[in-house]
Amino acid sequence: MAGTAPFSRFEWMIAWRYLRARRSEGGVSVMTWISLIGITLAVFALIATLAVRSGFRTEFVDVILGANAHATVYNSAIVDARGKLDRSIPNYEAMANDLAQVEGVIRAAPLVKGQVMVNLRNRNAGVEVFGITGSDLLDLPRIANPETSAGDIARFDEGIAIGSGVARELGVSLGDKIKLISPNGVKTAFGTSPRVVSYEVVYIFSAGRYDIDRTRVYLPFAEAQSFFNREGAADEIEVMVQDPEAVDRLVLDLIRVSGDRGLVLTWRDRSGGFLRALEIEDNVMFIILSILVLIAAMNIVSGLIMLVKNKGRDIGILRTMGLSEGSVLRVFFICGAFTGVIGTAAGVILGCLFAVYIDLIFSLVNYVAGGGVWDPAVRGIYQLPAELRLEDVLKAVGLSLGLSFVVTIFPARRAARMNPVEALRYE
Repeated sequence: MAGTAPFSRFEWMIAWRYLRARRSEGGVSVMTWISLIGITLAVFALIATLAVRSGFRTEFVDVILGANAHATVYNSAIVDARGKLDRSIPNYEAMANDLAQVEGVIRAAPLVKGQVMVNLRNRNAGVEVFGITGSDLLDLPRIANPETSAGDIARFDEGIAIGSGVARELGVSLGDKIKLISPNGVKTAFGTSPRVVSYEVVYIFSAGRYDIDRTRVYLPFAEAQSFFNREGAADEIEVMVQDPEAVDRLVLDLIRVSGDRGLVLTWRDRSGGFLRALEIEDNVMFIILSILVLIAAMNIVSGLIMLVKNKGRDIGILRTMGLSEGSVLRVFFICGAFTGVIGTAAGVILGCLFAVYIDLIFSLVNYVAGGGVWDPAVRGIYQLPAELRLEDVLKAVGLSLGLSFVVTIFPARRAARMNPVEALRYE
């Protein structure tokens, strides 16, 4: 048998006989099942965690890019004739046209921004107002999404658009008139009186993030200019690009076009800290779950050690019959590797099913817990996201199989190096 090809049929036959042997026959079928279940649960946990991690990042970035500018251009502050700092952009139309000509830019729109109090009857809430044209509002996918909104966005120029969180806070319905109250109103001989203007709610949007839906309202650009005393000026210009992930490459061109006072803030600058925190958390979680997979794989080692001990007599007989050390090693390697492969496959199936049916599973957990498991005010998004990626699945499979194969080699080598004379001395 010394010249037999590796992993021949008889080696698989012996390995399969050992795996399904009853305990009374010197087998370790119970340990095999424990090892298999351990690998399955570890791989399932790893894939589920990677899917939720990918889902969180995708959801977070998608909301940012779907409801906010990819880059924001604004002016550095100067002191005006009244001695106040001024960041406004008086030539906003020309600057927006120049920015739109930059290669890679698909849209540049002027904005007027301000923070005010909104009121309906006896309810009040603090909000951030975005003054924008109706055509530019349509270019925000998360805001202009008809599936998650209510009302007619075509009537935007006739009233105001508010987030669903603001609507819930105030008890607002379509057609209601809400008041915007700004402390920086009309200047009189007795001081500055607050500016109070009523607007009809014509559109209620849901961007998918609690902090946006709860604090943001949109006002027609010209009306916002009048409300915030910005006649003939804008506060900033939002820029949309073709490839948001590569927005940093356009920063120098945007600064060059925006003039001497121009400054640029990208979506990565605004959310960079959170994205870096997600990346660090991803790496730490992967390391921790890798240790979990390693612990599960160590069960294979204990099972194989017991198998080798129980099969010492068989090993001695096979060696005296001419079975080589390599064949013995491969027999026990197959025993351990088979457990790792089956456990990994089962874990992949469970992990993929979890990612696909996460909404149903989460609804069940929420029902059993009596509701309130997920608080969007704390989490920022309305549900637990999961995105199944091929690279994440392959990463989990490679880690599990790699550890299973490596840890199997050591007890298999011990069996291969067993002295047949010692093994049969007391038989």
